[in-house]
Amino acid sequence: MSLTVLSVAYPFAPVSTDAVGGAEQVLARLDAALVAGGHRSIVVAASGSRVAGELVPTAPPPAPFDTQQQRTWDAHRAAVEQVLASQHVDVVHMHGVDFAAYLPAPGRTPILVTLHLPPSWYPQEIFASPRPDVHLQCVSHTQQRACPPGARLLPAIPNGVPVNALQSRCGKRNFAFALGRICPEKNLHEALDAGLTAGVPVVLAGQVFPYAEHQAYFQERIVPRLGRGRCFIGPIGFARKRRLLTAARCVLVPTLAPETSSLVAMEALACGTPVVAFASGALPEIVRHGETGFLVHDAAGMAAAIRSCGRIMPAYCRAVARERFSLERMTAEYFDAYHRLARGG
Repeated sequence: MSLTVLSVAYPFAPVSTDAVGGAEQVLARLDAALVAGGHRSIVVAASGSRVAGELVPTAPPPAPFDTQQQRTWDAHRAAVEQVLASQHVDVVHMHGVDFAAYLPAPGRTPILVTLHLPPSWYPQEIFASPRPDVHLQCVSHTQQRACPPGARLLPAIPNGVPVNALQSRCGKRNFAFALGRICPEKNLHEALDAGLTAGVPVVLAGQVFPYAEHQAYFQERIVPRLGRGRCFIGPIGFARKRRLLTAARCVLVPTLAPETSSLVAMEALACGTPVVAFASGALPEIVRHGETGFLVHDAAGMAAAIRSCGRIMPAYCRAVARERFSLERMTAEYFDAYHRLARGG
């Protein structure tokens, strides 16, 4: 059965496989898999997005984003409603944390909402919505357990990464790597501190979005720590990310957020690189302490783990990633969900 899937992105970040945000990367991978599988993929996303299917672009707001939310949501909702009014769609798949602000009016088309972020970050009324056309789905078992009691949830679909495409012949070097959105909850300044304590250089990559809080965090907590073997290289594409993930001694994930998943940790293991992470949220589902990395609780513990990463076997990390984190497994599970919803299941 050929499907038409309308994917609706978070309106403040362009979609691509090189995006910093995990939700944008997952959407891009599903869009590409739909097209490769002979289905029709329509994507409502910020202009500048790169998709395999048909892009319906909406204009990203001028900076700072904080002051432009309602106008952006209104434009996003209008684009979604226009697609639904003019074309046949089997399933709408929404990915934004703010999806409730541009949720289309009730209709015959089933709506799948992937909750990429911690349940407490969403309006709590979504978990008690009376709408039978809206179906919520988590990306980890830890996240699912954190949802309010009685929430109507489809089975969780854990994230996946392109394990085969992440294979590289690059040799190991003596530096630690950290990657992600540069914002307070990602706590990336502690990765820089841990590297300094361990005596190991740290390369930090990522993007500073134009939110006032994010920019203040970068200027106040990241910039003063740069130098002496600690550098910030900004956003990077897939090829450079693969090179750095593979060459690194370890990948650092010092997040304070109750993470629902971690594409960075999965990608690191696929590259044969151990992960040193704070034991936040679902990270213990991904990192096997002492086998594929270390789970720690502070920068001092992270520094000690950096020194111990030499005893983690790259081949074992790759084998675990192939077994547990494949993109093919994730897309197959989403396709099953699409087919069930389209049939009224």
